[in-house]
Amino acid sequence: MTAAPRTAQFERATSESQIALNVNLDGSGDADVSTGVPFFDHMLTAFARHSLTDLTVRATGDTHIDVHHTVEDTGILLGQAILEALGDKRGISRYGDALVPLDESLAQAVVDISGRPYLVHSGEPAGFEFHLIGGHFTGSMVRHFFEALTLNARLTVHLKLIEGRDPHHIAEAEFKAFARAFRQAKTIDPFVAGIPSTKGAL
Repeated sequence: MTAAPRTAQFERATSESQIALNVNLDGSGDADVSTGVPFFDHMLTAFARHSLTDLTVRATGDTHIDVHHTVEDTGILLGQAILEALGDKRGISRYGDALVPLDESLAQAVVDISGRPYLVHSGEPAGFEFHLIGGHFTGSMVRHFFEALTLNARLTVHLKLIEGRDPHHIAEAEFKAFARAFRQAKTIDPFVAGIPSTKGAL
């Protein structure tokens, strides 16, 4: 019997942003992303590639004011799409962890597809949140994005920067570590029968 495809499609329109998004959790990591925020496009493409999630994003927003709304709203929509695509979560590994370097930066991520949204995010150096990466993406957007995604996908995520100096490398190591951990957690495990929880639901 062939399993149903783990895909989802969502749209969101507010006075601050308009977003259309598609995910395929059983993809090969193909990404077609355009948000009007170039560094964010780079991070979403890295997430897709390293999590083996096919991802299409078309977003426009009030980036002339700030990139905040577009980044956060995309995180909300991606979280909702992941939650729907996961379905009842039968047969998933549930847990994933990864340690990813990027030159001098090293990030660790642990993901539990728990049904209980919780983010622990630590280790970024003082001032990182104020740094403009690529001249437009502030370091604070990394946390905003993961808060939005974690809450809406109902994941428990621990994301820690262990080492890092260059803001670009810090952000990219964190996105890639999350992607690799999520890749493990969403994988269908042939040894898992049913839903991997003593409660019988996630």
